[in-house]
Amino acid sequence: MTISGVLMGSPLGPLRLVGDGRALTSVEFTESPVTEIASTTDDPLLVEARRQLDGYFVGEVREFDLPLAPRGTEFQLRVWEQLRRVPFASTVSYGEIAARMGMAPGASRAVGMANGANPIAIIVPCHRVIGANGKLVGYAAGLPRKRFLLRHESPIAQESLFGS
Repeated sequence: MTISGVLMGSPLGPLRLVGDGRALTSVEFTESPVTEIASTTDDPLLVEARRQLDGYFVGEVREFDLPLAPRGTEFQLRVWEQLRRVPFASTVSYGEIAARMGMAPGASRAVGMANGANPIAIIVPCHRVIGANGKLVGYAAGLPRKRFLLRHESPIAQESLFGS
């Protein structure tokens, strides 16, 4: 198994994409300048991932079609699978994810912890999870990025989250 990675620019700053030759294992926000780490790759998977992410940011891609292999616990993998089912421009609460998994409403905190550990940002849309009160809460990459992603996907429908 060959691990390869590439940096790409985005409206939210540099993203590091990592794959294992068969699937994408990580998409993370980084503070490294794109010029500091390789920004080109021959890996077809990473080329396609970058193409789809670029398409997402210009409004042409609403669903990602990439093989994914996030690394996590069995519970985290189940949560991340539920996240992939949240449609573009939609939001869901931590409690709703817990309920979809057949868990008690009090399990929302565990879902939140798994959500925060998601290694494949944007493509596994953890940014679409909001608080039970319908408000914008927690995002490992920071609330400004979460706000940007939600507004990017649905500028009108998401305004109630931002109080404007």
